[in-house]
Amino acid sequence: MLRMFLAVTTMALAAWTGTTDAAEATPAPTPSVTPTPTPTCPPALPISARVAGTTTTSLTISYVIFFRPPCGYNPPMTVSLFSSREDAQQWRAAVAEGVSGPELNGSVTIDRLTPDTEYWYRFTDAEGRRDPYVIASARTASLTSCRATATIDARWGSGFVATVTVRNTGTLPLDQWRVSWRWSGDEQVQTAWGGVAETAGADVTVRNASYNGTLAMDGATTFGLLVTTSAVPDGLTLTCAR
Repeated sequence: MLRMFLAVTTMALAAWTGTTDAAEATPAPTPSVTPTPTPTCPPALPISARVAGTTTTSLTISYVIFFRPPCGYNPPMTVSLFSSREDAQQWRAAVAEGVSGPELNGSVTIDRLTPDTEYWYRFTDAEGRRDPYVIASARTASLTSCRATATIDARWGSGFVATVTVRNTGTLPLDQWRVSWRWSGDEQVQTAWGGVAETAGADVTVRNASYNGTLAMDGATTFGLLVTTSAVPDGLTLTCAR
């Protein structure tokens, strides 16, 4: 009887001691996790772009990448062309694409385009990051184009007479033309013949007359100017368009 009492007492003490040890056990510390810092990007566009060249069937877009990831992009860059601004804003139905080289300052030429057509372009980098900022337009050159050159035939202290030659340099006939330029001083057109002159401040535009607007390929016509000025210029820098 005494032996049984001692055994039961020993078991009870062992159970009580184990419970106490378990309750007093200190849990293992949880290792601390250092949060990854969020980079602070400069308040500037990560990429800029401009139209570097056009032909009747191609556009060349140049770009400069200012920042690399996470604030910018990794080349090569993909330039996507869209037929409208709305499609470009939604990255919808790209009509053509071109891929640059590995340069941070490079260009992309996209060909097989339609002449005299406006396209909108956007950028995607090598990891597929779409640039949300640059949405700009560019237009391919027209099949109909012209060139204008001026010759000063006579000059004197208060004016000059000039002849302007307009030539069709395109691959289709021209049915109209206009020549424009900006004066650098106080020049004023007094009389124009062979064309209709319009002035707005220093800006001048001369459109074809009713009888010389049609030019065959490589065909040419002329118009003349009588101009007053206090200083006769050495020449005129002209722009010709349809």
